[in-house]
Amino acid sequence: MNEFDADAPAPHPGLFPVPAAGERVTVMLAAFEGWNDAGEAASDALRYLRRAFGAQRVGSIDADDFYDFQFTRPTVRQTGSGRRRIKWPTTKVSTARVEGHPVDLVFVQGTEPSYRWRAFTDELVEYLDDLEVDYLIVLGALLADVPHSRPIPVTATSENDEVRERLNLEASQYEGPTGIVGVFADAADHHGTPTVSVWAAVPHYVAQAPSPKAQLAILHRIEELLQIPLDTNELAEDAEAWERGVNELATEDPEVAAYIHQLEEAKDTADLPEASGESIAREFERYLKRRGKDNPPAGG
Repeated sequence: MNEFDADAPAPHPGLFPVPAAGERVTVMLAAFEGWNDAGEAASDALRYLRRAFGAQRVGSIDADDFYDFQFTRPTVRQTGSGRRRIKWPTTKVSTARVEGHPVDLVFVQGTEPSYRWRAFTDELVEYLDDLEVDYLIVLGALLADVPHSRPIPVTATSENDEVRERLNLEASQYEGPTGIVGVFADAADHHGTPTVSVWAAVPHYVAQAPSPKAQLAILHRIEELLQIPLDTNELAEDAEAWERGVNELATEDPEVAAYIHQLEEAKDTADLPEASGESIAREFERYLKRRGKDNPPAGG
């Protein structure tokens, strides 16, 4: 039996060290509908968190300055009294105190702006200062060649050395077009706010919203980062029902079923223990050491 090492890191270290008694840490989480949000998984995850913690709105960014309403149109809603009301696209900022945990949360939720992105992110950075944010988590979801019947891949990256070391993360190697999530993360990083980008991979053949399985995967990653348990039982049931529904649809189309089977085989193969030259060399080295112990040199 291995001895317990009190100094060993936790299996899932949190985003930040445990604060001293009486101190609190403020974490901002941001998600935007649009290009960054396949299946609306990121936005739905943030909506869940806002409801779960009873977030209260503390600010917003003026929609007239950043949106093309012919592209991001306002919607008509009916109030409880039956009156019609115009709901304009906007970016809302809300806050919540997590009782029983030394964490305060700030939520930024909206739609990717149409123009003036640098001015838009400048306003968001002002909220980092005004609300004394210690860490930022940006959420996104992308379409990918992944099977719906396997765990949804969630990647986390950071440009902050301390955060990468603490969470055993890597810096993003992505090059190409980016969305407002990437622009805000870059602005926050240059501002000096440690930032983590969390992205879920949504099966491209079921890209329509909602995507509860991807939403659930994002929330599980946030649980690890914040070290705060979340009650996701109802969402887990929705995810299972979603998966069953996709299974049923796939059985009706042999070509789709065959394609999903290919994705499943590729995923399962990728998850097998690595058989690279480096791993084989390590195993051979261990074999030689064991052999040396069992068969010491003559005259030794």
